[in-house]
Amino acid sequence: MNSQDILPISILTEYPTVNEGAIDSLLSEERKEFSRKIIVLDDDPTGVQTVHGVYVYTDWEESTIEAGFDAPESMFFLLTNSRGFTKEETIQVHTLIAERIGRIAKRRQQDFILLSRGDSTLRGHYPLETQCLADTLLRTADLITDGEILFPFFKEGGRFTLNNIHYVQDQDTLVPAGATEFAKDKSFGYTASHLGDYIEEKSQGAYLAKDCIYISLEMLRNIQLDVITDRLLHAENVSRIVVNAIDYIDVKIFCIAWIRAMKQGKHYIARTAAALPKIIGNIDSIPLLTKQDLITDQTQNGGIVMIGSYVQKTTAQLECLMQSNQDIVFLEFNVSAYFAAQGLNAEVTRILAQAENHISNGQTVVIYTSRQLLIPDSTDADRILEAYVQISDSLTNIIHLLSVKPRFILAKGGITSSDVGTKGLHVKKALVMGQIQKGIPVWMTGAESKFPHTPYIIFPGNVGQVDSLRLIVEELSVAFERSSFS
Repeated sequence: MNSQDILPISILTEYPTVNEGAIDSLLSEERKEFSRKIIVLDDDPTGVQTVHGVYVYTDWEESTIEAGFDAPESMFFLLTNSRGFTKEETIQVHTLIAERIGRIAKRRQQDFILLSRGDSTLRGHYPLETQCLADTLLRTADLITDGEILFPFFKEGGRFTLNNIHYVQDQDTLVPAGATEFAKDKSFGYTASHLGDYIEEKSQGAYLAKDCIYISLEMLRNIQLDVITDRLLHAENVSRIVVNAIDYIDVKIFCIAWIRAMKQGKHYIARTAAALPKIIGNIDSIPLLTKQDLITDQTQNGGIVMIGSYVQKTTAQLECLMQSNQDIVFLEFNVSAYFAAQGLNAEVTRILAQAENHISNGQTVVIYTSRQLLIPDSTDADRILEAYVQISDSLTNIIHLLSVKPRFILAKGGITSSDVGTKGLHVKKALVMGQIQKGIPVWMTGAESKFPHTPYIIFPGNVGQVDSLRLIVEELSVAFERSSFS
């Protein structure tokens, strides 16, 4: 199979089915006497797309990590927002986090699993983050990382890996990831769709595709647990391990073998999308959240929607939202203000005044960046990223300065949603309530935040159908039945 071939979605049904009840029983048995704390480092807030009932911490102070270890939940998330970092910042933060985790775990004699949650379309500081974590744990805690698991499968977002090639669903076809708009990212671009080639490309040849360990769908669907476990046991010196998956049953089968290998003393770091944390964290599935789950007070204020993502999927969703017949106000944030002295500050002042007026009048306000991003004339990925971050900071400042509590907050885009949550809302610890649509998580803000106990919808830029944004905003924007005022 050519790594650039587009496949029909029907190919996903051609693999043998497995008795899921039997696999669940095997996985439940393996969980016995296995109590490693699971720590997920999330490079933006969208990594909780599949979980609920767990907490996200937005800093990595030693006391915060201690609290995560102390909590009764088996898993916790640390939001790094490293998707918005330069390489130097990424190294500094991941070194610090790994030092603290290693120190705390050693003091408590508590073993752990470290997951580096990254983008399901393969963007982000990879392999910089995982390599930094492995190197730091070895240097400061004498903890050898035998293997690094690459697991970008994410069913809810239409991301599938088969024959070692990673695909992105587009309607009724599967497009190799390297042929999508995501691979052309100005900061995190790549060309390879075959994950072994991707590892070789991103590591600049430090790790070769031919040396990777591959876990195929055939192994998984034929339940070759001994074969998979043996391959994992042969990992050493941060061997790169590529896992294929097209459904959650594949994740479950892999986790059985993975736990067996860990029980024999092996240590791994995983670079993963959102599916693996759900299964290894033993999170069950719940229904999608509704307005009744999220809007508990009867505020007359409208909601606020912040759209910073520039990918085409987001633009199409925004255009669909603009066709709504509800009382929604659209305010365009002019990103060209970036090039004028104090231009972004002036734009914040202009937008803020209008937003407060409309929200107070019960209207939902949608603030979106102008769709053509005018980036600095530079090939320096860090400089381009810094421009994105400055624009995102300006959007965030609108939330920071907002004096009217909205009935809900929605942010579209990874960097935008992280900044709104941490810098705008000042969230320190949030409960993940679940998802309002597949792959679209909701936090309930904590008591310490700017707007306590407010639903915060984190909408990834690369997720959802064309009408997903419109459906969410329309449902949450209807504050009252009109008859109640008659």
